[in-house]
Amino acid sequence: MKKARNILFIMFDQLRFDYLSCAGHPHLQTPHMDKLASQGVRFSRCYVQSPICGASRMCFYTGRYVHSHGAAWNNFPLKVGEQTLADHLRAVGMNSWLVGKTHMKADEEGMQRLGISEDSIIGARVSECGFDVFVRDDGLWTHGPDGWYDPKPSPYNNYLKEKQYPGDNPWHDYANSGVEDNMDIASGWMMKHAGKPANIKEEDSETPWLTREAIRFIDQMSENNAPPWHCHLSYIKPHWPYIVPQPYHSMYGEDDLIPVVRADSEKIDAHPVYDAFLNNAIGKAVSKEGVRETITPAYMGLIKQCDDQLGVLFDHLEKTGRMDDTLIVVTSDHGDYLGDHWLGEKDLFHEPSVKVPLIIYDPSAEADSTRGTVCDELVESIDLAATFISCAGGDVPDHVVEGKSLLPFLHGDTPEQWRDYAISEYDYSATPMAVKLGLEPYQARLFMVADKQWKFMHADGGFRPMLFDLTNDPNELNDLGASDKPKHKAIIELMYERLGAWARRPSQRTTRSENAIRGMRGKSRNKGIMVGVVDGTELDKELLAVIQRKADARFIDD
Repeated sequence: MKKARNILFIMFDQLRFDYLSCAGHPHLQTPHMDKLASQGVRFSRCYVQSPICGASRMCFYTGRYVHSHGAAWNNFPLKVGEQTLADHLRAVGMNSWLVGKTHMKADEEGMQRLGISEDSIIGARVSECGFDVFVRDDGLWTHGPDGWYDPKPSPYNNYLKEKQYPGDNPWHDYANSGVEDNMDIASGWMMKHAGKPANIKEEDSETPWLTREAIRFIDQMSENNAPPWHCHLSYIKPHWPYIVPQPYHSMYGEDDLIPVVRADSEKIDAHPVYDAFLNNAIGKAVSKEGVRETITPAYMGLIKQCDDQLGVLFDHLEKTGRMDDTLIVVTSDHGDYLGDHWLGEKDLFHEPSVKVPLIIYDPSAEADSTRGTVCDELVESIDLAATFISCAGGDVPDHVVEGKSLLPFLHGDTPEQWRDYAISEYDYSATPMAVKLGLEPYQARLFMVADKQWKFMHADGGFRPMLFDLTNDPNELNDLGASDKPKHKAIIELMYERLGAWARRPSQRTTRSENAIRGMRGKSRNKGIMVGVVDGTELDKELLAVIQRKADARFIDD
């Protein structure tokens, strides 16, 4: 084993923490993720800092909470000036590249105000979360009456057109749709089509295409004797549309599903925010009879394809020697309810939504003692930025990066003062649920505080909290937020204290580190600022001599 020289940061989109065989799924086999876990550490309690794509990713990329970076929902720009892990890594000699998705929205107004051109190197990086882009494809090439969801050119659509797939949007017509018996396009947007195979050659679908792009990147770095690199390989799947090409579309059926986690009691006196999501279009759709049973096998097929492509990638790393000098991370930006708690998609703070898989493989000899272990400490997604900086040999600027390095866990050490609770946030001000609840944008915010036994949710707007006992109710079916029991009231009070302490942290004090601030204390006096002086006895002789000198007699007024 060699020391880690490079970093491969792999993210899957909307991959549940419990849909891996190494995490206990009884039917979905993911041997390549399992093998990586056997060679590294699997973290069983990793929470994302927001259960929505864009906001969660900006937390990964900055190492900062949503409360700090402000890009609180999809297509909320990441403001100019926010440092990202790419900026931190570049400062210690490691280039940072993107292969795949970021869901990042550039702060075009801020760039224009500061005169930063997107055509410049700096402008390109500011527009792409700090990354140098090998290929960016966000995988949402949708079109409607108001135009394209993403107006940028699609590298993947260009690839499909080169492969002679017809039409303006083969991403939808072929990669994410099947075919009806009458040869009409069976759009993957309609969940009833999830059991059909996508009308595309498997090797041309999104996941294999992106794997080839990653291999092409790795080979170019090797051929050019490039300096140490960090590559963010960000896959588009298993995110919806729930449709997958042959042979994956028929690998799983109803018998392979794990039991749905929901109860009728959840709907009784439900928390208003939960009730609003329960009754939105997605919640109603996945709660219909047969829908979950139709989409989940396709979701599992997408995951199986992702795992198979990891096998292709890992084989290439082995053959080229990169497995011996590359730190590898596998994780996700959030999960997927798949009908649990009567919900679809993500958004709220139940485990299927806010908890994600996290596997880290470190080839260094220092990690030998932890290979194949599971760490159940509370980990946050923002910890990866700090981990990467540490791996690259840098000092984590903890006045900017709010996460903590996970290297001690990888190397068999117990970090001092590890966190007692994890935080997640959700700004749903841009959703129909905020309108339904009659909330102004500033009110439509949720906060989660979770420790190993309790999970608490605060909802702005005058609503009561939610509370779950994770020890006695691990499936989170019994909301105790309205309980009048002293024990539950005490836990809620504790959680509010924690939330308050977290909210008061100096998260915007990013231009001076703690050590720099300590070094500033009392230094202004030695630069001539001598407030609080009565007669000079308070000063040492050197400082006193600065102000006690002979006056020039020429300027004395007789």
